[in-house]
Amino acid sequence: MHTQDNQQNTEIEKIREQFNYGPYPRVALEDSPKERYEGLYFHNLITAYYLRYGRVPETKGTMILDAGCGSGYSSLVLAEANPGAKIIGIDLSEKSVELAQQRLTYHGFDAEFYAIPLEEIGNLGLEFDYINCDEVLYLLPDPVAGLQAMRSVLKPQGLIRTNLHSSYQRAPYYRSQALFKLMGLMDDSPKEFEEEAVIETMNALRNTARLRVETWNGKFTPETPPEKVKEVLAMNHLFVGDRGFTIPELFGLLEEADLEFISMTNWRGWNVVDLFEDGDNLPALWSMGLAAASIADQLHIYELINPIHRLLDFYCGHPGEPAVSIDEWDDADWPTAIVHLHPQLRTEAMKQDLIRCIQQAQPFEISRNVPKPAMGKALLDPTRAACLLPLWEGKQTVAAIAQRYRQIRPIDPVTLEPVSEEQAFEIVKDLLNFLIQFLYILLERAA
Repeated sequence: MHTQDNQQNTEIEKIREQFNYGPYPRVALEDSPKERYEGLYFHNLITAYYLRYGRVPETKGTMILDAGCGSGYSSLVLAEANPGAKIIGIDLSEKSVELAQQRLTYHGFDAEFYAIPLEEIGNLGLEFDYINCDEVLYLLPDPVAGLQAMRSVLKPQGLIRTNLHSSYQRAPYYRSQALFKLMGLMDDSPKEFEEEAVIETMNALRNTARLRVETWNGKFTPETPPEKVKEVLAMNHLFVGDRGFTIPELFGLLEEADLEFISMTNWRGWNVVDLFEDGDNLPALWSMGLAAASIADQLHIYELINPIHRLLDFYCGHPGEPAVSIDEWDDADWPTAIVHLHPQLRTEAMKQDLIRCIQQAQPFEISRNVPKPAMGKALLDPTRAACLLPLWEGKQTVAAIAQRYRQIRPIDPVTLEPVSEEQAFEIVKDLLNFLIQFLYILLERAA
C-alpha cells in the first residue's frame, strides 16, 4: 500500500512540475473570450441549470468554483459568462494560480485563487452553486475521490461540469505516450530536452508511419508559434498522468461518487441518429434498439461508431427529480409560459442582424453564435424571426409572441383569411419547440 501511495505521490508531483513549467492553456493575458459565444454558452450556469431544473436562474451572487483553473482562462470565461458571480479557482500548480490571479485582475474581475489539490477543496469552508472541473479528473489517481470532493462542497441544487479523456478518440496519443515512456522521456517531468526529442523523432519518421499520420502530420505549419508547439506536446505526446475512459466507465464513476448524470455538455453533438444518412428511415434494428436504449447506452453507441470527441464532457449533480419535460406540459401551460433568449444570443450584434433580415426579407441565422452540430445552420424565415425581436429586450410570454405574430402577419397569404389566435399560437409553439432543442430559447412554466 505504501509503495502504491509513493508512486501516486511521485506521479502527482511530476504533474505539478509539468504545469509549473508550462501552465495550461498558454493564452495571452490580454486575450478576451467576450465574443467566443459557444465557450461562454457551455460555461454559463444558466445552460446547465435549465437542463436540470427547467428554470432560468440569476447568476448574480452565485458561487462558482473553477477546479483545476490552470492559467485562469477558464476562470475568465466563467466570470464573463456569469455576471455577478464570485469566482474561486484552485490548481495543483503554484505558477498556474499566480497567472490566473494576474489574468482575472487584468480583466477587472474580483476572484480568489488557491494552490491546493482538488481533494482538499473542503478546507476552504465554502459551498458552490456551480463547479467547473475542466481537464482534471483523468489526471487523478482516483477520479471518484475527486468527484466526491466536489460533491461535498456542492449546494443541494448545485451543478458540476467536468470531463474525462476519451479512450477511443485519444488512442493514437496513448500509443505516443507509451513510446516516449519506453524511450525514457517521461521518467521525470518533461522539459525542453524531451520536447526536442519528440520533435526530432516525429520529423524523422516516414510520412506514412501511422503514429506520424495520426498525431503529427498537418498539426503544425512553419508559422506555428514555438509556445503553441510546446503546448501541444505537453498536452498530448508528453502528458504525464494522462488516461482515457469510455462512457460506461464514466457512468460507473458517477455511481460510485453518488452523483447523477444530467447531460453531455455538448449534447447536440452526441445524437446517434445524426450518424445515419437518413435519420427518419433507420434500419429496423436501430429504430427499435435506440428507442429502448438508455442514455448511457446511446452515448456508448455514439462513441463506438464515431469517436470524434476528445473529451467526454458532461454535467452532473446530486441525485434528484429532474424538471418536468416540456413534452409533459398540459395545453394550459403554454400560453402563460415565459420565454427567455439564451444570454449568449442576446447580443446587440445579433439584434441588429435580425432587424436587417426583417427589413430585407432575408432568412435569419439564429445559430450564428452557437452553431448547430452536423445539421447546418438554423435559419428562420423573417416573419417568424420577427416575433422573437422583443426577446432581445427581455422575457415574453408565449401568448405575447403569438399576438405579435398576428400583428406581423394578420392575413394568411394562401387563403387571404385572417390568421386566427389558434393558428398563430400553433405556429409560434412549433417555432419555440424547434429552438428549444438547442437551448437558443429557454421556456419556463409560469409559477
